[in-house]
Amino acid sequence: MKIVKACGMALTVALGLIHHGVAAQEPPTKASVIMYHRFGEQDFPSTNVTMEQFSAHVAELKSGGYNVAPLPNIIAALKSGTALPPKTVGLSVDDAYESVYTKAWPMLKEAGFPFTLFVATEAVDKRLGRYMSWDQIRDLKSQGVTIGSQTKTHPHMPKLSDAQVRAELEESNARFKIELGEVPDLIAYPYGEASLAVMNTSKEMGFVAGFGQHSGAIGNTSPMYYLPRFAMNEAFGSLERFKLVANVVPIGTADITPVDPVIGAKNPPAIGFTVTWPTKNLDRLNCFASHSKNLEITRLGNRLEVRTPDAMPQGRTRLNCTMPAGNGTWHWFGRQFYVPN
Repeated sequence: MKIVKACGMALTVALGLIHHGVAAQEPPTKASVIMYHRFGEQDFPSTNVTMEQFSAHVAELKSGGYNVAPLPNIIAALKSGTALPPKTVGLSVDDAYESVYTKAWPMLKEAGFPFTLFVATEAVDKRLGRYMSWDQIRDLKSQGVTIGSQTKTHPHMPKLSDAQVRAELEESNARFKIELGEVPDLIAYPYGEASLAVMNTSKEMGFVAGFGQHSGAIGNTSPMYYLPRFAMNEAFGSLERFKLVANVVPIGTADITPVDPVIGAKNPPAIGFTVTWPTKNLDRLNCFASHSKNLEITRLGNRLEVRTPDAMPQGRTRLNCTMPAGNGTWHWFGRQFYVPN
């Protein structure tokens, strides 16, 4: 990775890269959201955490001074600009596998920890591959678990037309209404993939927030319809990593480019963002891409431009930008990009 530093206000202003009117103010709302899929299902290691790993995570949350908050509360605080207690963590589970109900829920219930379950309705309707039943989902809901949407068929949403996206949401909402008596207002995009059009349609359909699967801390400048989560699995579910990601704090950002995470003809894209907080020690901020080690970071005041000669491959690419936050914690900003066929 090559880092190019450009100093001097004259250069910065000349290039128009200062974000005017954004105060260098610490975001009052800060949280880390953790994402799981399966529990104790070792034949699916890429989406599973072992019960030993999960037990260690729960023990850390119980003893480490964390504020484990429901996702709706975190979203409400983001929208209102309300401060959250330090070390606020949200828990989410995708896909509604039965091991959530039989293995994870008893431990979370005993600990008194809320979580959100994101459900793709067709798999539950068909009871595919170890999925939960609607009776089990209703039981969780009756005991305070938040139910979110993951569409009907769990598709690659950026590949769909707007009519197809709407059909996925309308048909899944109809099933939620029948089975649970209400429609979710949180959505997790399958595979973490979303386009700007998908986000806008989700908003139009009544969802108040959307979640991806890219790493990063949540703050007041985070895109409300593309919020980050830290994924846990067997390879990346150690207690050491859990402690790391549960304690991250956001990087305040503005003027993020490209606006649409779906990459078209301009590949590699021009990636950049303005840092609104913190504004000190930005020389310690580094970025890493999953598809390339040939990153060049140009710093122009509080603006970072990230370039690489390597085109993003078909499918998902992730960018993570981090810097030390003191006391062994990290500021973290992440993005996921998607290159269609």
